[in-house]
Amino acid sequence: MSRIGKQAITLPKGVTVDVAAGMVKVKGAKGELTVQLHPDLTVKNENGSITVSRPSDSRTHKSLHGLTRTLIANAVQGVSVGYVKEMLISGTGYRAAMQGKNLELTVGHSHKDIVTPPPGITFEVPEPTKIRVVGIDKQLVGQVAANVRAVRPPDAYHAKGIRYADEVIKTKPGKAAGK
Repeated sequence: MSRIGKQAITLPKGVTVDVAAGMVKVKGAKGELTVQLHPDLTVKNENGSITVSRPSDSRTHKSLHGLTRTLIANAVQGVSVGYVKEMLISGTGYRAAMQGKNLELTVGHSHKDIVTPPPGITFEVPEPTKIRVVGIDKQLVGQVAANVRAVRPPDAYHAKGIRYADEVIKTKPGKAAGK
């Protein structure tokens, strides 16, 4: 059996899960998420914990088993705690600011870059060089953070640009280092 798939998901207080035909609806304090299910897998909600089971040991069912359990666990964590991606801006004159709900980036282009958040995502700028992407959907938070990073990816020679807070940039030596 899948090591991840066989683990039960314990539900925190205030989180309810409804298992319907082909989907799981997770409701919590922060919002509501739905997870699509493969028709072969079965999900049971018993005594405040959720278990996912598969019908056979085929390769497809094994891979879907762990994936489905992880997607449901991410939804449970999202509606109860939420997800945050922290990003840092480095470079002379590079900064971020809020313009209503939109994120305004000044990162060395001839214009200011405006990033509009999709529904369910909010931006926070605690300092001009820090950005926080906040939401309940883990995949959407990661995708929006990747879109913000793509505006000015970190430079390998000067370490300027937008990077994740836990990302380490290895700087390369310039031409002068070869002599």
